[in-house]
Parts: sequence; structure tokens; C-alpha cells
Amino acid sequence: MGASVFETPVTTLAMSIALLTLFVISGYVQCATKHYDFNIQMQTVTRLCHTKSIVTVNGKFPGPRIVAREGDNLLIKVTNHVTDNITIHWHGIRQLRSGWADGPAYITQCPIQTGQSYVYNYTITGQRGTLWWHAHISWLRSTVYGPLIIHPKKNVPYPFPKPHKEVPLIFGEWFNGDTEAIINQALQTGGGPNVSEAYTINGLPGLLYNCSAKDTFKLKVKPGRTYLLRMINAALNDELFFSIANHTLTVVEVDAIYVKPFQTDIILITPGQTTNVLLTTKPQSPQATFLMSARPYETGQGTFDNSTLAGVLEYKSSKSNKILPLFKPSLPAINDTAFAAKFANKLRSLASPLFPANVPQKVDNHFFFTVGLGTNPCNENQTCQGPNGAKFAASINNVSFIQPTTTALLEAHFSGQSNKVYKPNFPYSPKKWFNFTGTPPNNTMVNDDTRLMVLPYNTSVELVMQDTSILGAESHPLHIHGFNFFVVGQGSGNFDQNKDPKNFNLVDPVERNTVGVPAGGWVAIRFLADNPGVWFMHCHLEVHLSWGLKMAWLVLDGKLPNQRLLPPPLDLPKC
Repeated sequence: MGASVFETPVTTLAMSIALLTLFVISGYVQCATKHYDFNIQMQTVTRLCHTKSIVTVNGKFPGPRIVAREGDNLLIKVTNHVTDNITIHWHGIRQLRSGWADGPAYITQCPIQTGQSYVYNYTITGQRGTLWWHAHISWLRSTVYGPLIIHPKKNVPYPFPKPHKEVPLIFGEWFNGDTEAIINQALQTGGGPNVSEAYTINGLPGLLYNCSAKDTFKLKVKPGRTYLLRMINAALNDELFFSIANHTLTVVEVDAIYVKPFQTDIILITPGQTTNVLLTTKPQSPQATFLMSARPYETGQGTFDNSTLAGVLEYKSSKSNKILPLFKPSLPAINDTAFAAKFANKLRSLASPLFPANVPQKVDNHFFFTVGLGTNPCNENQTCQGPNGAKFAASINNVSFIQPTTTALLEAHFSGQSNKVYKPNFPYSPKKWFNFTGTPPNNTMVNDDTRLMVLPYNTSVELVMQDTSILGAESHPLHIHGFNFFVVGQGSGNFDQNKDPKNFNLVDPVERNTVGVPAGGWVAIRFLADNPGVWFMHCHLEVHLSWGLKMAWLVLDGKLPNQRLLPPPLDLPKC
């Protein structure tokens, strides 16, 4: 193993820290307003020798890259030129007091209808790193997504060596069929939806797929250089392992939060998550080509796309005409839960003076949420394809969330018309307790409802999320809008209230916006409810979201003017 990329001379490191401290303490700010136009339009695209018309932003797949700095204000005008309704979510942006710009359909806004526009207006406050944006209605995010890159404030360095180049790598899924038709059919029949035909990297499936040799992403590098790879998992329904043959990666950031650097050959990244890694290339050109591969991590019982994506890492060389040997990486087994747990445990916040881990030490409210699959009864005179002739459903504390269709939750709250739209009594814990990861109960039915969890402003929250094995243990990537949270603990089996909290990490836990609830296990998070508004929480596997594995937090206004939700913009879409 060569020298670590972090072996920086002491004087250089000291100067970097001094410079960083100076700019942070002095509050040096040079912010800008960035304008973007997003035109939602159809585009004909061919993958796997299959041509179809897809919904895109500005005709691009994946969509355009948004680049900003910490502190910038973004004004993004979205105009809908397609027959589908649309919204855009800026995944991971805190949206402090600007919940109207968050984007989930019927949660913070009604969707943008055909021929209409809406300007998403928000400021990036206290965040820097890799995030992303995507459609947040039905399954349109299968093609409507792109990177959102936030650079530090001017003259503020990274807390790691400056890379030679930065490269976004965004993973997705390609469906030959129409994803709207796929999910609509699944909801009608009650069964599992058809799976994708391929995984993609920057929209390309790669040379391991039929008819795709030309549709292969190639990363061309120079020897002896360090590259920052900004990885995003935009796949609809699959967590992914990723590796580059014969190369080690250094993880430096997840979900736009710096972490204590660690080296690994393999990354695990769930839908919704981002991971920044440093790739240091070999000192001399190795006269070889290396595959960059990804394949699913799958713990559930259902069918899934069991295929492998491949991009190519090429060294720039004068001998480019020569046929070079090709090396392939070794990836974990499809269901390697041990690797998943080990990888998650390596993630730690920097917890430095400049980037502290402000973990709530005192907890005002403790919540225990079960997450998992269940069933809904089949309609009369219908044969359903779900378990035991029923329909697949999913729930949190046995509540399968029903989104409103005529009023967005945030509007209902702000206007005082909530009593007709939602109930403010989401359960703190499951009504019925059982061996969550043991023999499942006979009754697998869930309750359909629209309930919110109400929190006073500045409430500190501890939430334990427990996977259930009702229809088989399964990993669930849970995403919370409007907040980052600290992952203070995780484990296998059932959470033990008497033993497990004693082992919580309250010093340097990783801070995220999306976390995997382990298959047959639990995860504990803490956050401070310091952002007034209605904030969606849901599984980022789109099929589970469609089945109801979602809920929302309502954070009330504080007493001071700067602790209150701002009024809705005049162009907020109507239902």
C-alpha cells in the first residue's frame, strides 16, 4: 500500500486549518443568487437497443448539474411541458423556513400541472458537499434526477487534500417499460412491480449489458493524481455495492457531511444517499483497464434486478491503441448483511472544532417506529397478486400513509384547515408489540390513514426505527426531509430499551439525511426539530413509498420571528 493521501506536511496542514478557522470565525461571506430554468419535456432515448420517450429536464438524462456555494440563494424555475404532473425535491437541502420549496407532491405543495410554472426559491445555509435533486411524484424520478453540488464558501478549503478533478457518478435504473404504467399496474393488482432491465452510471448501462458496449461510462485519469468522486444513488428500488478493480477508495463525506476519512475497496450506497470518495491513481500508468462495477444489495423476498453495472477506469497513455488487460472488482454477496453493518459502523462525523457533531445530549421525546411490509385486503370481485391473495402494503407503526389529493399538508397546516386533511396523532410506538424479527403474527393487515407527528419548535427527538419480519426482514433506507440527523446506534434483532442505549455513540456519530434500517434489525437517530413546517419521512425504495411506508412530522412555529415558517409564495401551484 502506498502513502496515504492524508500524509500532508504538518506545516501545510497547520496553514490550512489556520486559514479555514480565520474564514469561519470572521464570517466571511460572498454569496450569490443562482438562476436555473428547468423545462420538463419529453425526450427520445435509446438504451439496451430499446427506444422510448421519457420525461426529462431540458431534454437531458440524467438532468442538468446544479452547482452552487454554501450561502447561495437558488431560484429554479420549473415549467411543465408534459402531460404528467411534476414536482422537484432538492434532496438533503435543509430548507430552513422555506418548506414551500421542498417539493414532495401533496406534502409541501400541489404538483405543477401541464403548462404551468413554479419557482423554487431557497438558500443553502450551513451545507456543503454532494446532494441531488429529483422528481417527487409517483415514479417519475426514474428519469428526472441530477446532481446538486455545493462548494464551500470562497477561499474555504476542503478538510482533505484538494483533488485534481471532481467527477459526479450518479447511479440509476433503466426500465424498458413505462415506469408510470409499471407502478399503476402493481397498485391495481396488489402484486410486486416489474423490475428494471439495467442499472446505469451517469445514464449509461455499460458493457456487461446486451447492446450496450457503446453506452459505457469511461473515467479517464492521469497517473499519480487524486480524484474526488461524488457518488449519488438515484436508483428507484435498489441499494448498491460499488467497487473499482485494483483501487482503494477513501471515504471523506456522506450526505454532504464530512466524515473521518477511512479506506475501503467497496462502497454501499442506498437510494437517496450520496458518498464522496477520493480515488488516488497509481504512480505510473499500469497499462491495464479497470471496471467500475455496481450490483444490488438485496435482503427482501421479492424479485429484483440481479444484474451488474460496469463503467471503465482508463489511464491516459500514449499506448492507447494497444488492447489492454481488463480487471474486474470482487463485490460482496447480494445479501451480505454483515458487510452492510460493518460499513455503516465505519462512518463517523469529523466532530472537529470547525465541523462539530452537535448531537442532542438531552432528549425531549422518545419515539419507537416499526417499519416494514404488510397487506391490504383485496377489493371485492378482484383477484390480487399479493401475499395470500391480498395486496402488498407497507407501514410505519402499522399506519400505511395516505397522501391527500386536493390539498397539500403544509397548506392545510398554514391555513388552519387541517381538520379535513390530516389527524395530528401519529402513534409514538406500535399499538401491538410482538417479536418484531421473529415469527410473524397471523394478522398482516395495516391501517390506512393520514396522520402527522406534531412537535413543538426546538424539540430534541430520539427515534428508534425497527425493521419487522412480517413479510420477511428487509433493509429500508429512510429519508427525512428538512433535517439532518445523527445515527447514534444500530443493531440486529429487536431493540432492547434496557441495554442498547448504553452503547449509543453521542460523541462522533455520522450525520445523514438518509439511513438504512438494517434487515432484521434497528437503527437509532437523534435530531433537533428546529425547522418549522411539514416534513416528509419515507422509505427511499420507491415501491415501498408507493405502498405507504411514509409519514410526516409537523414542527410548529417558535416564538421569535426567525423561528416561524414564511408565508407561501404567490406562484405556489394549486391542486
